[in-house]
Amino acid sequence: MPKINKYVDIDTVEREAKKDLIDRHSPFIHCEDTAKAGEMFSITVKMGNEYTHPDDFDHYIANMSLFNGETLLARADFTPGALGNIKSHAQVTFNIIPTGKKLKLTAQAYCTKHGIWESTETVVEVTE
Repeated sequence: MPKINKYVDIDTVEREAKKDLIDRHSPFIHCEDTAKAGEMFSITVKMGNEYTHPDDFDHYIANMSLFNGETLLARADFTPGALGNIKSHAQVTFNIIPTGKKLKLTAQAYCTKHGIWESTETVVEVTE
């Protein structure tokens, strides 16, 4: 089983190099706090908040996955150089139809050099 790295609040980290590594490798979930059951709901997963990740042929984000608890909802795969070999925020918007009373969303991303990184959980209330 591969190690899963988790986001640490970079405000608590002293060294700039460590802040850079943690932030650029962490997926961040952007979505509304509530969703309507049975209606399309958009969730954007973006790599890095303050720092961008490289898109080199030997160091890039290979994929991003979105989970509701332990259930895989969606996954996007990336080709190296698709962002033009620049430091950029890899991001993808997933559209789902929510069910149940709440979503417990977590994103994971795979960096070809630094492994799997996981976001903090985002809870979305699902209304009728």
